[in-house]
Amino acid sequence: MAQTPSNMLPLGTKSPDFKLLNVVTNTFVTSSSAYGKHGLVVMFICNHCPFVKHVMDEVIRVANDYTVQGFGFVAISSNDVENYPQDSPEEMARLAEKEHYPFPYLYDETQEVAKAYDAACTPDFYVFDDEQKLVYRGQLDNSRPGNSIQVTGRDLREALDNLLSNSPQRKDQKPSVGCNIKWKK
Repeated sequence: MAQTPSNMLPLGTKSPDFKLLNVVTNTFVTSSSAYGKHGLVVMFICNHCPFVKHVMDEVIRVANDYTVQGFGFVAISSNDVENYPQDSPEEMARLAEKEHYPFPYLYDETQEVAKAYDAACTPDFYVFDDEQKLVYRGQLDNSRPGNSIQVTGRDLREALDNLLSNSPQRKDQKPSVGCNIKWKK
């Protein structure tokens, strides 16, 4: 299983704009409409990646826990569906409905949004504050498939808690590790 780390977009970066199709509702979601009162969590995921499958139950819990506290959440799949048909919009919608994703699952057909975020892997997490500035990017927590560390969402939860309490963010943010985004040729 290939392990690709996050590129770690510079902190303070303004959230790149997007307008992407929510594959479940067949409507478009924009970056500005996705924001909650306290900020936005952008996650790059896909259907087939074992790293995503390993953490998805906790990602759903985190989204449920923090949406009610004023954060917006979106998940984006940017994979090349011609070569990875299991990541097609139809399959994305099936999985989101089956797993009851509490956030829009968006399809980045052109891959321009992934490039704007400098996304490299799935899963890849970005937290923007209420001023649309990047305050956290990197891993959900230290758990990886096969390393026997429990999935807790610790790093992402800490970043969101820090925003809620007006506390400084950690300086030692760790990159996420996962499958590389499947870029089109």
